[in-house]
Amino acid sequence: MSASATTAFLESLLAGHSAAPAGPLAWLNALRGEALERANALTLPTTRDEDWRFTDLSTLYRLAFRPAGAAAIPTVVAIESFAVPEVAARLVFIDGRFAPGLSSTRAKAGIEVRDLASALAADDGFLRGRLAQLADHRDDAFRAINTAGLAEGAVVHARQNVAADGPIQLLFLSTQPEVATHPRVLIVAEDGSDVTVLEEYAGLADGAYCVNGVTEVAVGAAARVRHVRVQREAAAAFHVATSAVRLERDGSYASVSVALGARISRHNLNVVQAGEGATIALDGLALIHERQLADTHSFVDHARPHGTSRQLHKCVVGGQAHAVFNGRILVRAGAQLTNSAQQSRNLLLSRRAHVDTKPQLEIFADDVKCAHGAAIGQLEADELFYLRTRGLSETAARNLLTYGFAAEIVDRIPIASVAASLRKAVLEQTQAELGPAA
Repeated sequence: MSASATTAFLESLLAGHSAAPAGPLAWLNALRGEALERANALTLPTTRDEDWRFTDLSTLYRLAFRPAGAAAIPTVVAIESFAVPEVAARLVFIDGRFAPGLSSTRAKAGIEVRDLASALAADDGFLRGRLAQLADHRDDAFRAINTAGLAEGAVVHARQNVAADGPIQLLFLSTQPEVATHPRVLIVAEDGSDVTVLEEYAGLADGAYCVNGVTEVAVGAAARVRHVRVQREAAAAFHVATSAVRLERDGSYASVSVALGARISRHNLNVVQAGEGATIALDGLALIHERQLADTHSFVDHARPHGTSRQLHKCVVGGQAHAVFNGRILVRAGAQLTNSAQQSRNLLLSRRAHVDTKPQLEIFADDVKCAHGAAIGQLEADELFYLRTRGLSETAARNLLTYGFAAEIVDRIPIASVAASLRKAVLEQTQAELGPAA
């Protein structure tokens, strides 16, 4: 890929904020300006970079995007399929812009749900020292671009010892082709609080577009955060995102991430155990087919003793699709009595499907219990034979086994209606790949 092509792509992404937006907040202007300098100084990743060697973005770099203009706001009926009856509050964004008419920010006392633009305008001091503190933009061009244009996104704040009375839904919908959006999410759970957040991305229009998102999650001492992330962008879309998480003493963070859409998607999930006794559970599923590419890079940093982490990532890959999983666990010196387990399990549905998986352990403490493993394979012949002897056709047996493999992750979603919707999506995609049951 030529340097001129990547430069043109970078310029198109920065077109909306080629000069750092001016505003009354000096700290925000300084942050945007620094990020803009970094975005212009950094090079975009290519397959020559170790962390991107399996993910070729040259198709993306050949395109030019524009900032999203004003778009027609979908009706409530048009987005009914995304409704989650259990939610306590919902923020909806159309092409990166907050849609108050489709949103509900009411929540119980102690749970604050705001769009980022309103939170910045309020200038109440909450965001300073919290925004852009966990997701480092100094070493990543996409994060730098996102930070340089900080303006739109969502803020969820659970105050000390307050438990939300239902999930908070953050829905980002794309309706315009050839545009780039840069959503930002900040989730702060103070000490002893409890909150569930559903972060969902979806496309309502055909054509290529680019979503470049950053989410930061601060988990206070003895706080509990459940984070469900669903990506079902349009078939020609590109989705690049980072989730950065930090846990204090005895904090708990449980994540379920599901990737179904986009031509190319990349999710960087970085979790730091900054306090003793923190608990981390990461579950992921990539269900892709045709010529899709889904890449997940995770990093769990056990920096303090008595930490626990469990990770299970599954890929179901059909057609000529390509899935990538790179999971790194670091146990630092002094992080004694860490208990960590990581598994990568992958199912190939066709001969041309492809998976690259690389689980990694780096241990610098001597009193730990750590394990990791990876498996790539096709449906077991013995299992197919067993189901065939029970009267199922070969197609029905394959559908059932594939659905069961993927459903293990979906069943861990703590929001019943979302889990049911994704079970249906998994079944439909399985049948599309393998054929309807006879």
